[in-house]
Amino acid sequence: MVVDVYMQSTVGWGQVGLNPQLLRVVQQLGYSSPTAVQAETIPAILAGRDVIGSARTGSGKTAAFLLPILQNLLSRPPYPGTHVLVLSPTRELAVQTESMLQGLARGTRVRGFVVYGGVSLQAQRRALRGRIEIIVATPGRLLDHIRRGTIDLRDLDVLVLDEADRMLDMGFLPDVKQIISILPKRRQTLLFSATIPREVERLAREIMHDPVRFSVGRQDQPPETIRHTVYQVPDHLKSKLLTELIRHPEMKSVLVFTRTKWRADKLADELGQVGLKVGLIHGGKTQSMREAALAGFRAGRQRILVATDVAARGLDIQGITHIVNYDVPDTSTSYIHRVGRTARVEEAGEAISLVGPREAKDLKNIENDLGYSFSRERLSGFNYMERGAPRPEFRQRDQRPREFRPQGERPRGFGPRDAGGSRDFKPREGYRPREFKQSEGERNDDNRDRGPEPQRSGPSGDHRAYRPRQGKHRADWRLQGSRRGKY
Repeated sequence: MVVDVYMQSTVGWGQVGLNPQLLRVVQQLGYSSPTAVQAETIPAILAGRDVIGSARTGSGKTAAFLLPILQNLLSRPPYPGTHVLVLSPTRELAVQTESMLQGLARGTRVRGFVVYGGVSLQAQRRALRGRIEIIVATPGRLLDHIRRGTIDLRDLDVLVLDEADRMLDMGFLPDVKQIISILPKRRQTLLFSATIPREVERLAREIMHDPVRFSVGRQDQPPETIRHTVYQVPDHLKSKLLTELIRHPEMKSVLVFTRTKWRADKLADELGQVGLKVGLIHGGKTQSMREAALAGFRAGRQRILVATDVAARGLDIQGITHIVNYDVPDTSTSYIHRVGRTARVEEAGEAISLVGPREAKDLKNIENDLGYSFSRERLSGFNYMERGAPRPEFRQRDQRPREFRPQGERPRGFGPRDAGGSRDFKPREGYRPREFKQSEGERNDDNRDRGPEPQRSGPSGDHRAYRPRQGKHRADWRLQGSRRGKY
């Protein structure tokens, strides 16, 4: 049975049941107090319950399941095997989860490892030979290791599905079900997601045992600390307007979203040409390139990161001041996840949308779903009426006006060019046009003997006795009088 519990206030770390060792860790990391989802879910996970946790992006869901998992592992004597599996939809989220695990488990005996595609499989196999108690993985690469026998999940105690709605949106449901089918039946299952659609509810009923559900706040709304701004601008002026906005000193760390990989490449190139340092991440980049772009953006070496929606879920980068929707998303859910990359843990942020004429309808639908209108602004001094570059004209082969020709005159263009540039018709030597005679069955074939004409097998005019010539296309069977003909 799923129970909905709504939390409105937080409590101190001493009231959630963590041991002194982990309390010192969270204090060293600067976590002053638990968030609402952490205060509710940590005691239930420590008690061994199956948990469904839904909260807004940036609410601390990752630490909500990692802290109690670490405490349960430290409270019992160590024994070999992998005991915790965390499934993540994207490589970036998997790496981020493993990085947080390393920070929380610092100074303890717990070891974790991240497994994802796009990197060397052999290097991961060598690393998995050691003692690994927690594995963070994407579904596809995890199945590769399971088939090769490099990961053994027979001793698994806890399964975590992180960002479950995104995992199902990306088509991972068959892989997730295949992984779950080989796991021990007696285990603790934790499911965390920003939203709980119908597919996630159905999956929870199939794989969980009497879960308790914690829902913190409204998941269909972005954080209240985000300011939403709209600039209506023609499509060909978007990159120029974005360049002018980014030059403002208050835009210290900017994440720009496009709809397609091609648009991301083009925008990053245009911003780089005006002297801006830009990082780029999308599904067409290699894993090393994606990691380098994220590392440079986190460290501040690039003030701008251009990305597709691959970076819209779970990506936790502190200090992002502005989110720019270079292309307006097609749904309000995508908008919520995009803008959720700023205003992390109740900080302030701003979401800017550059809206072209063809995107006005999508923006209106998003505003209707969220229940309020965004602020419309115009950048002073910017020329919104500037025309774009002219389209390339295709030069015709002959642009002279067509000359009048009397009826029966041969058209030009068949012979060699004369001095005036026209073509005179001149048939090749020995050319003889085909002539058809009026008499039935006779024709001029340049005196070539092609043999006698095929004879009909029946009396003249009897279509039933006609036998069509053998070939790919046969006569309609209805003309033969029966489907059973002599074919």
